[in-house]
Amino acid sequence: MPLARSLSFTSLSGLEEWDEEFDREDAVLFEIAWEVANKVGGIYTVIQTKARLTCEEWGENYFLVGPYMESSVRTQVELIEPCNATLRRTIDKMNSSGCKVYFGRWLIEGSPYVILLDVGFTAWSLDRWKSELWENCGIGVPWFDREANDAVLFGFLTAWLLGEVCTQCDEPPHIVAHFHEWLAGLGLVLCRQRQLPVATIFTTHATLLGRYLCAGNVDFYNNLAEFNVDKEAGDRQIYHRYCLERAAARCAHVFTTVSQITAIEAEHLLKRKPDIVTPNGLNVKKFSAMHEFQNLHAQSKARIQEFVRGHFYGHLDFNLDKTVFLFIAGRYEFSNKGADIFLEALARLNYLLRVNHSDVTVIAFFIMPARTNNFNVETLKGQAVRKQLWDTAQTVKERFGKKLYESLLVGQLPDVSKMLDKEDFTMMKRAIFATQRQCLPPVCSHNMLEDSSDPILNCIRRIGLFNTAQDRVKVIFHPEFLSSTSPLLPMDYEEFVRGCHLGVFPSYYEPWGYTPGKTTHTMCVCIYIYMYICAGVYMHIHASGVYIPFKSLVKFMLYIYLFIYFILYLSK
Repeated sequence: MPLARSLSFTSLSGLEEWDEEFDREDAVLFEIAWEVANKVGGIYTVIQTKARLTCEEWGENYFLVGPYMESSVRTQVELIEPCNATLRRTIDKMNSSGCKVYFGRWLIEGSPYVILLDVGFTAWSLDRWKSELWENCGIGVPWFDREANDAVLFGFLTAWLLGEVCTQCDEPPHIVAHFHEWLAGLGLVLCRQRQLPVATIFTTHATLLGRYLCAGNVDFYNNLAEFNVDKEAGDRQIYHRYCLERAAARCAHVFTTVSQITAIEAEHLLKRKPDIVTPNGLNVKKFSAMHEFQNLHAQSKARIQEFVRGHFYGHLDFNLDKTVFLFIAGRYEFSNKGADIFLEALARLNYLLRVNHSDVTVIAFFIMPARTNNFNVETLKGQAVRKQLWDTAQTVKERFGKKLYESLLVGQLPDVSKMLDKEDFTMMKRAIFATQRQCLPPVCSHNMLEDSSDPILNCIRRIGLFNTAQDRVKVIFHPEFLSSTSPLLPMDYEEFVRGCHLGVFPSYYEPWGYTPGKTTHTMCVCIYIYMYICAGVYMHIHASGVYIPFKSLVKFMLYIYLFIYFILYLSK
């Protein structure tokens, strides 16, 4: 979607004109993001899902650049020696100069090369680089902002890497550097300030100031042109972050964003109109037959049901065949992502189901990462009890089957009263007694570090959804990204989504990330509900969802829980 071309900052250019026709094999693409092999939010999946096609197009000349996070590298990256001579010399030079740079393959589809920069190892340079940033760019970063400090370290290391690559090349290189979001943006600014021969692209997936404004209950979309951006950023103590993002957007040769609404937002808040809109592409597997999709849904749903059996042990007084699984997922932004509205809607839905004496149960999952220190003991115990019950049932079944087999071998019908002996009944009674529980099933699957101030938990306390026997709506807050290696719920996000019945994303601030879009391709039903209050009441169908702007917050909440109730009615 090309837009009107804006003027780039040619006064900072160190880039010579490239020939219109040059060999693609002579060009090198570096894609830089804080979420390369480091799962924080949606950009991780955006990069991951397009890696295979990018590798096919660029081959051995495509490199992802991200931070070195030891916990992620252990499970996601195979460290190897660089195959490119220029890159080998670059990494050796940086390592000998006081850095730690790692090279490897990211173990995802496409197996792209990754260059990982250890920001912690070079923290000794932070004060010097902050001083240089202030002298050359006029941007000051306070000492207490750890995330901004990491952005400074990562930005200088990225610029150092690209500059060293240019120096080590035998011939004038054709280098393209694509930077994602403000955390990586400083590297772009330094490339332009140092006049490196690098073509730069900056993509913002959502503006930093936009997120903060929407989280502060501001009438955002009606007042985009009215905000005093410097004052608003200063009032929220993010002025230094805003300056880094705005400088990256203004200095890039090409500025892109992921949607038309974010392009309008960026034009007003970052003061530059994007050159092109590049919607996030998702590498989604298509199913050749409907039954294949149905089979995968049944398999994933069965795994979720197993988790539920363990989580609600001792209180499993509802029929899992009449249970509907809902979920909301994404970055933990309580208001921006609509978790507050979803909870209010669930409370009303719970009341509606109870007064109508419905036998349908709703289990709502909240998959939003928050600060935790470990799994909840009661949650882990539930899965252990479930496994113990399963093992007991399997043991009794084997003994029953052996006696049945021996009875049939001698040509006699079995005496059912003698098939189970006293030991079998004792074993089963012990298993049943083990399921007794003195507390309610936990709402949160982890131990939260800030339990008393957590927005979701506080809202649950206020509306009273405590997973009691009377509640027809149960809530499970899973404050961690899903993983197939988890001892609690060993499922990847795609598998989990496929096993659920409905995904709800009532976002107020939505830059069109990947989460709801991916959901529509992997499950039966997904509703997009974007609360553009300024747009009036209307509905229109789009290729990847249903978009429903509402004037009234009350109407908006009513629509959600009535829509869910309608889905439940159809599922009876």
